[in-house]
Amino acid sequence: MIPEDVRSLAVRVINRLRGYGIVVFTRDGRITRWLADATAVTGFVEDEIIGQNIAVIFTEADEAAGIHLQEIETALRLGAAEDARWHRRKDCTLFWASGATLLLQDDGRAFVKIFRDETHIRQAEEHRLLLLNELNHRVKNTLATVQSVAEQTLRSAGVAVEVRRDLANRFIALSRAHNVLVDQNWAGADLVALIAQAISPHDQEPRVWLHPSQAVALSLLLHELITNAAKYGALTTPSGCVDVSWNVGADGEGRRSLVLLWQETGGPPVSPPVRRGFGTPLIEKSFSGGEGGARLSYEAGGFRCVLTITLIDE
Repeated sequence: MIPEDVRSLAVRVINRLRGYGIVVFTRDGRITRWLADATAVTGFVEDEIIGQNIAVIFTEADEAAGIHLQEIETALRLGAAEDARWHRRKDCTLFWASGATLLLQDDGRAFVKIFRDETHIRQAEEHRLLLLNELNHRVKNTLATVQSVAEQTLRSAGVAVEVRRDLANRFIALSRAHNVLVDQNWAGADLVALIAQAISPHDQEPRVWLHPSQAVALSLLLHELITNAAKYGALTTPSGCVDVSWNVGADGEGRRSLVLLWQETGGPPVSPPVRRGFGTPLIEKSFSGGEGGARLSYEAGGFRCVLTITLIDE
């Protein structure tokens, strides 16, 4: 047992916290204690909130989805459930709070939700993103204007088409780099994203639109292929690599099909698996039954998978 004087001191300290709400409630969500700055944050005074359900400070959508119950179950299972989301005040206005629901008693009868009002931080961040997007829009418009002026000026001066095209492509490269930075809120730029932007104009692989059902199946199949490559195949060695290429064709009846080649090279010697787990049958049976199929080859140069998919044009 905690001595009464220690408990009293703890309550006084807690109630001096500003911008924080601390709520104690039972497993079914019934509020039993209303501490710290909870009244100032939510607008509910202690006398009217005690006995109500913790759902009262959640938005209507979150309450309907049972988010408050999910937090209780997570805290019961893991000891804590962190969250950051909009919550509801007494006057139905919203405030952004981050915090956690914690298991207060090991028997699961009591929980405590500690949250901090960060509405001003959230609103400032949203305003910053709004300004950043507006700036990006204006910068791209300015780049487009500069590109147009440069093109007209150089054309009037009789500058060769190749020179004008090179200059236009450099403006486009600037615009793409700007997009990458905006995606990261100007905190930096991911190298892979920059490289992808740079090589995208030279990507000769045909664009293919997949039906949702085929997109899900292909995603699962590719996951199995990359997992196998990382565990047993080419990606287990520094010199190994995976090449993926594809093409689209149509038969005499107008049915389109996708042929995708997965080729591993530079890895360890390959051989058919001794034990067939979940992955290999999944790959072989994908898109079977008239939709296509997969052919696996364990060649000296590396593992190969040739996938054929009859595309759904709905």
